[in-house]
Amino acid sequence: MKIVHIITRLILGGAQENTLITCKLLAQRGHDVTLITGPAIGPEGELFTKAQSEPYRLLTVDDMIRAINPFKDKAAYKQIKKHLAELKPDIVHTHSAKAGILGRYAAYKLRNTHDALRNTKIVHSIHGLAFHRYESPLTNRFYIIVEKAAAKRTDFFITVADAMTQQALDEGIGSPQKYITAYSAIEEDDFLTPLPQEQITEFRVKYGICKNAVVLATVARLFELKGHDFIVSSARELNKKFENAVWLFVGDGNLSDFYKEEVKRLGLAHCIKFTGLLPPSQIPLALQASDILVHCSLREGLARAIPQAMLCGKPAIAFDLDGSKEVVNSNTGRLIEPQNTAQLIQACAELIENKELRLTLGNNARESVKRKFAPDTMVDTIEGIYKKLLNG
Repeated sequence: MKIVHIITRLILGGAQENTLITCKLLAQRGHDVTLITGPAIGPEGELFTKAQSEPYRLLTVDDMIRAINPFKDKAAYKQIKKHLAELKPDIVHTHSAKAGILGRYAAYKLRNTHDALRNTKIVHSIHGLAFHRYESPLTNRFYIIVEKAAAKRTDFFITVADAMTQQALDEGIGSPQKYITAYSAIEEDDFLTPLPQEQITEFRVKYGICKNAVVLATVARLFELKGHDFIVSSARELNKKFENAVWLFVGDGNLSDFYKEEVKRLGLAHCIKFTGLLPPSQIPLALQASDILVHCSLREGLARAIPQAMLCGKPAIAFDLDGSKEVVNSNTGRLIEPQNTAQLIQACAELIENKELRLTLGNNARESVKRKFAPDTMVDTIEGIYKKLLNG
């Protein structure tokens, strides 16, 4: 098959990693794969360099940016349409909000005007939804209207969690028979393979973490709605009882300086550490050097950090939002009420003081996600949908 994937930007992020794995495996399976993307702009780090060395074609649309900009969006739409007209793909598969709209509209327009693309099928992956409970009603209404219109130009939807499917259907986006869940794949060997103890010790020493510390890691951009406020509040209380507890914030973002100052102001610099931006290759080390994953994001499809930590044998504490409950339960960690700091404190305290429970939950967690998040599992599903669409 001739397949084109389109994504807004190749920053460090779950949707981007998912897309690169998909393109790589499809190319390795013998398909002709092209990835179209905008510039990788942002403080989160980039995956564009990695994509350049993979076995598929990479094209850049300089005017495709995340923010809404009518002039750039129109130019990006024209450029995407030009690329698609030249490539003549069997499948156009879009990711993320901006690329999802521009890419689907461009493919649909060409399908109705160019004989060579008349049989092209249009697929869209939902990694997260642009509308959510923390956005203004007016903005949500705008996004829902746009997504409903784009859905009429979409042959099939692939979501990273059942929760994403239900949320989209609840707003009248598409129909149930056009949806399937394919959990976002992870390069599992990097997380399943135990790293040398010396490497883990060296990592801890680098960030001032003592050998007997219980480390609660958060792998997320330091950004709005990622929930770091709740973690800082819980750490402020838990530190009074557990002097050996350390919180590790892995990532960077536009709120990095704010949280560093806040931690200093609260006198918590001794127990809340910041790694800054780490390359993807360092995430397995950060997780293996930790004991618990704490994920308090208020808006997520299904955070990759959760199954990544589970593959490392670490229990997860997460807000009961979106797709979290599809992997976190009483056998693999603790699922708590969103924004409930009291429950967060209770769940953290339970795992900090009980090493045996941490190990049991962590082992259960690893076994529960191995198959579900394997790259071949995800790409088998995606490839199967492509074939089904093309075979009518």
